[in-house]
Amino acid sequence: MDKSLAALNLPPFEKGWVWLVGAGPGDPGLITALGLKAITEADYILYDALVDERLLALAKTGVGMIFAGKRAGVRSCKQEDISNLLADLAKKGGRVLRLKGGDPFVFGRGGEEAQALAAARVPFRIVPGITAGIGGLAYAGIPVTHRDTNHAVTFITGHGSDGKLPGLDWKALGKGSQTLVFYMARKYAGEIADALIASGRKPDEPAAVIANAARAGQAVTVTDLKGLGAAASSAPALCILVVGENVRLREELDWLGKTATALNPA
Repeated sequence: MDKSLAALNLPPFEKGWVWLVGAGPGDPGLITALGLKAITEADYILYDALVDERLLALAKTGVGMIFAGKRAGVRSCKQEDISNLLADLAKKGGRVLRLKGGDPFVFGRGGEEAQALAAARVPFRIVPGITAGIGGLAYAGIPVTHRDTNHAVTFITGHGSDGKLPGLDWKALGKGSQTLVFYMARKYAGEIADALIASGRKPDEPAAVIANAARAGQAVTVTDLKGLGAAASSAPALCILVVGENVRLREELDWLGKTATALNPA
């Protein structure tokens, strides 16, 4: 391990353990020190579609590299199979890394996998990552909180396990938080906007669509709540939505747009 990491006296990645690690929202530089240690020491890495390949290239020679990604509308591994494989590889004495984009406990099914490991009596560690709802907004120059605009923020999934828009209390959501961040919500952006306007949010409230957050292809479209559906319809599938006065701050805080070399393509 690199001397700079060794000096941190990080916990050992022991045989027979599973580490559930968040890789961050895109930029490989956003991974944590613990996450980097796990990548370099793992015997098996089960990785998601959103994990940057440059991180995977840091794995040791001979590592078992297993794709276990899930993308909306695409046939993928069953969650039960992934959880079972994690447990089986650990019980054989492997150091098993489950590497996820963002944070494993924020709309990442990490809780389900941890439950399965607990039931199988397999020891595990949770290594949080920067979730897209925070890191993606930061790379778009939109603070998730600012004392002049909001005192609360709510993170919301744009679809449930059945792929449909969840049955949420839109009136409570509309009144309960000044800033709303939606994950996996492009398909239902128009319905979400209509529901929020019906709940009392202003149609001209600032909103934004952040596509490919913290990646070389990042693109930000600033609009208002009534135009959110149209703006999202032309965006890539990988995007997050944000509604709130904080979006206005992007004009001043778009640091990435002012720095051509801030994100390097893979």
